[in-house]
Amino acid sequence: MPTSTRSAGTLIFTVANYCFLGIAAALCLFPVLHIVAVSLSSAGPAAANEVVLWPIEFTMSSYSVLVSKASFLTSFGISVERTVLGVALNTTLTLLMGYPLSKTSKELPGRNVYMWMLVFVMLFNAGLVPNYLLIKTLGLIDSIWALVLPSAVPIFNIILVMNFMKMLPREIEEAAYVDGASYWVSWWKLILPLSKPVIATIVLFSFVMHWNSWYDGLIYMNDNKNYPLQTFLYTVIQEQDITSIEQANEATSVNGVTLKAAQIFIAMVPILFLYPFLQKYFTKGIVIGAVKG
Repeated sequence: MPTSTRSAGTLIFTVANYCFLGIAAALCLFPVLHIVAVSLSSAGPAAANEVVLWPIEFTMSSYSVLVSKASFLTSFGISVERTVLGVALNTTLTLLMGYPLSKTSKELPGRNVYMWMLVFVMLFNAGLVPNYLLIKTLGLIDSIWALVLPSAVPIFNIILVMNFMKMLPREIEEAAYVDGASYWVSWWKLILPLSKPVIATIVLFSFVMHWNSWYDGLIYMNDNKNYPLQTFLYTVIQEQDITSIEQANEATSVNGVTLKAAQIFIAMVPILFLYPFLQKYFTKGIVIGAVKG
């Protein structure tokens, strides 16, 4: 094939590829821009579905209504505390369980039994009532631990970590064992540094799960002062006295539509800030050049 023909084909493919990816990116970005525009618009245009990508009758009233409530900052702090504790606990337990399960049955006696138990509890759940009774019996109602401990061991994440560590070259650990390293030393100094991509993945999964959870706060918290942010925002939308909020000099600026849009955007912001810092690990080479010969 002539070079000119090959170059023309490559150019056409490149242009088509960029066009396709640009359209896909625009489709992903459109809902975000729409939500932001609605949250910054007045109640009338938002209720009439006139807002598309640009705010109409720009106003910050929806955010003011949410932030002005006395319990907003408290619930925000609870969500931050829950997310920090939850991500730290999830990541630690996942890595501690995933590493030994990545070994063979000879290295870890009973490995198949452990795997069967993990798969079983991942597929079958006791249900809402037994879980609530367990949390109540343990005295965790209205406690931050009621939001953290029930999801402390994410089975799906453990399977991800286990499969990832299985793919790492055995020669690396064998060389460390020859030099006198123990399993703990190998895990800390070799496996974890090579596992940055999967660690970033499970951190992101855990962060999203804890930050977006609202139902468990509604169940395990009897006092609304202990609500995490998502539960608090849910109750704001569901309040029966929402009209009294709107009538407090906000009647022409706020309604359920703009409040919901503001709620969605507030919930989205932390994830939008976190993802760029973790994204590089998804595409980075893992063990290129780690094993020679």
